[in-house]
Amino acid sequence: MPEPPATETDIFEVIATQRAMRRLKPDPVPGEHIKKIIWAATRAPNGGNVQPWRFLVITDPERKRALGQIYAEQWAKYRSMDNAASRAVSSEAERRSLERTFAAGDYLAAHFHEAPVIIIPCGFLLAVNTGIASGSSIYPAVQNLMLAARALGLGTALTTLHRQREDDVRELLGIPANAHIAAVIPVGYPMGHFGSGPRLPVEAVTYWDQWGEKRP
Repeated sequence: MPEPPATETDIFEVIATQRAMRRLKPDPVPGEHIKKIIWAATRAPNGGNVQPWRFLVITDPERKRALGQIYAEQWAKYRSMDNAASRAVSSEAERRSLERTFAAGDYLAAHFHEAPVIIIPCGFLLAVNTGIASGSSIYPAVQNLMLAARALGLGTALTTLHRQREDDVRELLGIPANAHIAAVIPVGYPMGHFGSGPRLPVEAVTYWDQWGEKRP
């Protein structure tokens, strides 16, 4: 496999600037780039090294269009809800940030099928159900995939609205019942620029030794 050149090699810069990129160019993505980011996904830690994942890569225009239709319908339902998040903002800056997020979501819903590649990571549940941890190994793999994409200059967005129509997605793509669709990820070169999103400071989300106990 030819080694695709990274556009960003500092891992902390990759982490700092990896964000949901919902506006993607239709330009083709080289196959070696897709193989590389899936390779990165398979390096993720997982219980017992059972590697409970498969990655379905969609490039066929008709299948992308069908997936896009499902996504657009679910996005429209989400947008029509009296979403508490749209009211629970404490500042003008938060309101503008939320508006930008919704505008980007609207764009993705209208142009989902134009993404050159869509990757569907599927996970398998553990034999012993451990609640939230059952099947959770897929998500470190997903994060590895998205960080590797960022390092190669590719944009991604983790979407989960398809889970509301999981049976339809299964039928469309022949996904077996025991393979759980963790996300649907459009991949492509971004129209915009990578950058840091608004995040709470470490001190605001960290407790020490006991819940609620903070340190300066």
